[in-house]
Amino acid sequence: MRQPLIRMGSGFVALALFAGVPAIAMDAGIFPPSTADAMAQAASPQAIAEYRRKLKEYQEARAAFEEEAGAYWSSISEKRKGRNAKRRERQAIALDDYVLTQPPVYSGPKQPVSPELEEEKPPRERKPIPVVADFLKAAAEQFQFTPQRPAAEVDFKRAYARYAVAAGLTREQAVRVYSFETGGNGNYDMQSGLSASRPGSRAISTAIGYNQLLTTNSVELLAEQGHELIKELTARAATLSGAPRKAMDHKLAVLKKMVAFTRTVPDTWSEHEKLANTPQGWAVHAMVLDIDVGPMLQTHKLLTSVIFARAKGYNRPLSAAELEMMNLTGDGTGLDMVTMPQAMRERVPTSNFFQRGGYERNPVAIRHNTVAKLLAVTDERMDFNSGKPGAKELAAAF
Repeated sequence: MRQPLIRMGSGFVALALFAGVPAIAMDAGIFPPSTADAMAQAASPQAIAEYRRKLKEYQEARAAFEEEAGAYWSSISEKRKGRNAKRRERQAIALDDYVLTQPPVYSGPKQPVSPELEEEKPPRERKPIPVVADFLKAAAEQFQFTPQRPAAEVDFKRAYARYAVAAGLTREQAVRVYSFETGGNGNYDMQSGLSASRPGSRAISTAIGYNQLLTTNSVELLAEQGHELIKELTARAATLSGAPRKAMDHKLAVLKKMVAFTRTVPDTWSEHEKLANTPQGWAVHAMVLDIDVGPMLQTHKLLTSVIFARAKGYNRPLSAAELEMMNLTGDGTGLDMVTMPQAMRERVPTSNFFQRGGYERNPVAIRHNTVAKLLAVTDERMDFNSGKPGAKELAAAF
């Protein structure tokens, strides 16, 4: 049950300026700390009155905007429900089944800053995001397993290419989606936000690899496609003997345990997400790094979208940009865009395919605010990144 995936972050900088008392007086200790604090926090009645006037103006403008925005996003939701109902009845989707205006943008006064200094609140503690080392540790502790890492990056690319082609993906789909997701140079163990070229960089999500699988993706793929992976590994094991066979048998046994674990909850994204945030879920995610299982997981991340489209009667080959839309926004939402005629793509705003919060945190969807523009910029990024060394190496692996 794949859901839209949005990875964004935000921050702000606050600046306070103290004036009216010479710095030398403060430094020399002419005023005791309590007096200095009182002077720094003092605000004139006029400043307070002006602040309250501006605050009232802001609150009124913001309330009017929220009313307008609330009505807009309610209409987005209602239109979406209507399209879903039409699809269930196998009725054609028309232009008036979408909201054709862009979301309202707040243009009123900014929120004023209080002239009275308020007590600083402690920074909100961030929940640490697990990284590759954490996934490997979990795999060892929870399943007594260490993923088999490739000797060289090209080995993983070749394994991915072999399995992707056999499963029905095209080189164009695989390479261009890789180019978009990794910037054209990503390794099999690349984690979102981390880069060896940027010392001090931090992970911004658990997304790993060529198609940037989240922990929840890994859990869901094993739950839904685990039988295929077990079947593939069983066939490979039959061709081996000696130490390689013993290692493959152990990997197969671990995979079966992981699949059983992922099927202990209903097949929904929310339930899989709960499992993904446990030590066992982290251990499952470590399989993305394995030379045998990792390429299969990366392939099925895209293949499930292709299969979904076919099941819905869409038999034309998906372009890489169309496949990426399904990969990013979820199969149902992505297919809504993919099946749209070009003339409609030019007119339908991207807001139709988002919840309000997700849209407002997505500058790409805001800037490229129609389906046609969003697909075009995706293609442009794929074009540019496909010329980078990692993308060329992956293309050659096919």
